[in-house]
Amino acid sequence: MLARTSERVIGRGLDGAAGRPVAGPLGRPVSRLLAWLGSGDRELRRSLGREIGRASSGGLVMRMLSVVVLWAVFLGAIGLGTPSAHADNRKFGYVYEVTTMPAGMWEYEQWVTWKTSKGNDSDFDRFDFRHEIEVGITDRLQLAVYLADWRYQDGGSVGNDRVEYKGTAFEVIYNLSDPVADPIGSALYGEVKIGDQVFELEGKILLQKDIGAWTFAYNLVLEAEWEGSDYEEDKGVIEQVFGASYQINPNWSVGGELLHEVEFDDWEHTGPSVVYLGPVVAYRAKTWWMTLTQLFQVTDIDSEADFQTRVLFGIDL
Repeated sequence: MLARTSERVIGRGLDGAAGRPVAGPLGRPVSRLLAWLGSGDRELRRSLGREIGRASSGGLVMRMLSVVVLWAVFLGAIGLGTPSAHADNRKFGYVYEVTTMPAGMWEYEQWVTWKTSKGNDSDFDRFDFRHEIEVGITDRLQLAVYLADWRYQDGGSVGNDRVEYKGTAFEVIYNLSDPVADPIGSALYGEVKIGDQVFELEGKILLQKDIGAWTFAYNLVLEAEWEGSDYEEDKGVIEQVFGASYQINPNWSVGGELLHEVEFDDWEHTGPSVVYLGPVVAYRAKTWWMTLTQLFQVTDIDSEADFQTRVLFGIDL
């Protein structure tokens, strides 16, 4: 509601008498920002104040405060780590890197992804959890099992607020080339998920190049999903994910990630193209690591979450 009010009045506050909302790829986020920073219209400010009051009562402000708290907990937790860089780690929350674990090394990873606030449902929340155990079979081959994928979601667009088991998954990554020694690093990724009413196949092409302290990575993802009691509901998903990260010191890296996703119902009907962009911070200690990514939707798709937050935590076994 705040976004729609901002878009209605931003034209009067910043675009003369035309009354045009801000358009283009940044859509809703730009309208929000410009409405706050660029307008001197007193009526606009009162209107925005009323909208913020409604949003606050609906929980949007509390969600944003929760994100701030999550970042604070993350930054506080890393202060407890030993300043060493021996643990394997991920520099990105959404982008996979091409490097695999050394042979014989075991690791536990905990995933938490929070999606919140849709354009058509400001009360929407969804928490996805994954519990993963990884092992290096050889220095190029890595296997993993996701012991359980489950979620909790609520909001006006959700039929029933509930906890839902989504399935158990198996993953394999095979490294083809090194991101430092070779012109470009590459790897192949495969995943199979099996649940009560879901079956998924996922393949990824992973590319990466390390240049000095910089890491650049790209994933091309293709998913096929079948859901329902007889697996009669099928769809495809194509994703492109790009990340850039800078290694500040042996423990810290910072960067950004870009996520582009399109769904195909029945592999015939193309859904909306949604894009997310945001920062990522990663920390690694001697035997554990943590990565935090905060993504913001930069398109204007009301049926998709405006914000995504992902935390990954890994520890050597």
